[in-house]
Amino acid sequence: MLKTHYDHNEVEQGKYQTWKDKGYFLAGDETKTKFSMVIPPPNVTGMLHLGHAWNTTVQDIIARYKRAKGYDVLWLPGMDHAGIATQAKVEARLREQGISRYDLGREKFLEKAWEWKKEYAKTIHSQWAVMGLSLDYSRERFTLDDGLNKAVRHVFVTLYNKGLIYRGERIINWDPVFKTALSNIEVIHQDDKGKFYYFNYPLVDGSKNLLIATTRPETMFGDVCLVVNPKDERYLDIIGKEVINPANGEKIPVIADEYVDLNFGTGVMKCTPAHDPNDFLIGERHHLAHPIIMNDDATMNGNCPAEYVGLDRYVCREKLVEKLKQDGYLVKIENIVHQVGHSERSHAVVEPMLKKQWFVKMGPLAKRALENQNTDDKVEFIPERFNKIFENWMSDCDDWCISRQLWWGHRIPAYYSKKDGSILVSEEPPADMENYIQDEDVLDTWFSSGLWPFSTLGWPNETADLKRYYPLDIMVTAYDIIFFWVSRMIFQALEFTDKAPFKKCLIHGLIRDEQGRKMSKSLGNGIDPFDVIKKYGVDALRYFLTTSTSPGLDTRYS
Repeated sequence: MLKTHYDHNEVEQGKYQTWKDKGYFLAGDETKTKFSMVIPPPNVTGMLHLGHAWNTTVQDIIARYKRAKGYDVLWLPGMDHAGIATQAKVEARLREQGISRYDLGREKFLEKAWEWKKEYAKTIHSQWAVMGLSLDYSRERFTLDDGLNKAVRHVFVTLYNKGLIYRGERIINWDPVFKTALSNIEVIHQDDKGKFYYFNYPLVDGSKNLLIATTRPETMFGDVCLVVNPKDERYLDIIGKEVINPANGEKIPVIADEYVDLNFGTGVMKCTPAHDPNDFLIGERHHLAHPIIMNDDATMNGNCPAEYVGLDRYVCREKLVEKLKQDGYLVKIENIVHQVGHSERSHAVVEPMLKKQWFVKMGPLAKRALENQNTDDKVEFIPERFNKIFENWMSDCDDWCISRQLWWGHRIPAYYSKKDGSILVSEEPPADMENYIQDEDVLDTWFSSGLWPFSTLGWPNETADLKRYYPLDIMVTAYDIIFFWVSRMIFQALEFTDKAPFKKCLIHGLIRDEQGRKMSKSLGNGIDPFDVIKKYGVDALRYFLTTSTSPGLDTRYS
């Protein structure tokens, strides 16, 4: 007899396990036409959120529809090790126990990280089950498993041998909390209140002062010159002369470079090559020194006067400005609102810093990805407007900084000779490893997840699954990771498989709260999808997520 009220708990009870036990989600029937897709791997940093529920619901509808139409459907599951994000979580847990990763050392810390992965992978599996996702668990992958590790090493060595990976000194985004480099798209730019400080730099001959404006007075210790435009008639007579840096009393030259905007500010700028990307380029053109004036934790180092050494950069700023005021060099201070880069993970203000890092040379890879969009093998973006976002990004992308000063991740396969410091880049450690030291850094998480469409199918080995299911038929993801992930999957796939990784890329929006704000822990506006499922059932949630907005647009959850 039917109950008068629908009880979702009773209806959903046990169904998923039955489906799994009977093998309904397994791919492999070669009498049928194949249809393949992979899950965007969730990070093993914690539990799944509403965004994951939306993303996987869309995929599950596609998978079930295609099975019903008679296709052999592969929907491959997996998870991402999520380098910096997971390491931050593990370190936070250790801090609660009064332990730092340095107390444990690398190997013991990695044991803790694998324990974390095991714990949260179990949680994510249970959440996938609650959401009823028709995944082929027999093919599940993890971005740090042995097969993907092999793929990552092969890609790194191949790109290095082609001259598309190099190690060099460049200005990078430095996170002073996690003490690691960040790529440009791991930096969140936001409007912060700040100040413009105006200082006089007197000419050594005493004839005049040059007025300089800066938002970061603490970087004055790294100034190596002042720069004017060679066409600026106001300053032609002082090019080649010297001024006194009021921060440390050093004499520095006035040089000419066309980078300086004649119509901006006073037309004179200070040049700090180790702490500003534009200044670095000026320094390269004029063969200038590049003194680094901060430690990795953004305290001031020994290249600063003794009274500032060891001070936090902002404490140093206040102390220096007060001293320059007393010495008569401070002209004025203006309150401003300006764009400041913050680390996506630690939220610390990012410090531009000259560091030796590993980079991917993006020019040739981006060019091929753009050219491919004009061929029959192009990726079809749905909605079509997202193709423009992809092309705009690929048309103007910097070289990709791929090294991270972390322990959790794919260790860079570069080995330094103890004898002469030469570099050996190899997929396997050298036979005489006792004569080498492996690079301490790991690779950016997106380096391995960029290989996800084909590494999960067994590449670089020529496996049966790779032959049958690659390229994928569709990728479903949100628009906020077109730069991070979609673009990298496309150029890596073209480089290593000579094919686009998927035929279509279906883009959906983000879930926001009632006021249109992004859901976050700091705002306290996040919704646990499993609270909703307990109350209303998974079908009600899935129906809401798939019918409440148009393709590619955000939706609000009340």
